[in-house]
Amino acid sequence: MTAPTTVLPEIRAALEPHGIFTRGVADFSGRGGGPTLHGGGSAASVVLLGNIGGSIWQSFDHWRQLAENRDRTDPLDDWSKELIAPLAETLGATAYFPSEPPWQPFQQWATMAEGLIASPLGILIHSEYGLWHGYRGALGFEDRIDHAPAAVHAPHPCDECAEKPCLRTCPVDAVTELGFSVARCRSHLPTEEGKAGCMQSGCLARAACPVGAAHSYPPAQLRFHMEALWI
Repeated sequence: MTAPTTVLPEIRAALEPHGIFTRGVADFSGRGGGPTLHGGGSAASVVLLGNIGGSIWQSFDHWRQLAENRDRTDPLDDWSKELIAPLAETLGATAYFPSEPPWQPFQQWATMAEGLIASPLGILIHSEYGLWHGYRGALGFEDRIDHAPAAVHAPHPCDECAEKPCLRTCPVDAVTELGFSVARCRSHLPTEEGKAGCMQSGCLARAACPVGAAHSYPPAQLRFHMEALWI
């Protein structure tokens, strides 16, 4: 297995050219509770991998336009797995994906690794990137990773937001203090108002959040995610 002190640089070198970044490390050493490794036992460290803003779009969009990829049902998941799974094998790690059972607690891992808390939309909100980030997978290691960055437990941005525009912007009130209603959102998207609004330019409630607005996804990526939600 790759020495723990070299794992993070190797991951960055392999994935950052594609816009996938190391998003922190969940440390289970000394506490237990890590996910199961493919060879048995539990992971002591889980490295979260994901996008920051639209960092993945150029690489992913190029890949999905290739003739052999145009008819895929879940192209973003497939693209992520094609990049991350071989790297896991090279590093002697176990790969985990949000779209693949057994379903792993990615949000709990992100809270451990980055100190993030969910927004009213259900998306974890980052103090710098706001709602414009995501997790494409994770790598589990038997050993504790040395020199991993510690989670930064900053004040929850939603607690410091007095106006909370995300709660007032959704045209069908799918976003409330009680949470996000997927059913209400999906029923709105096929309507003429939904097609001209959220389907065209992305979730209006998400776009209304002032935190990390500079990291908003490019228009094509916004439409891609909305089409996936509708389907």
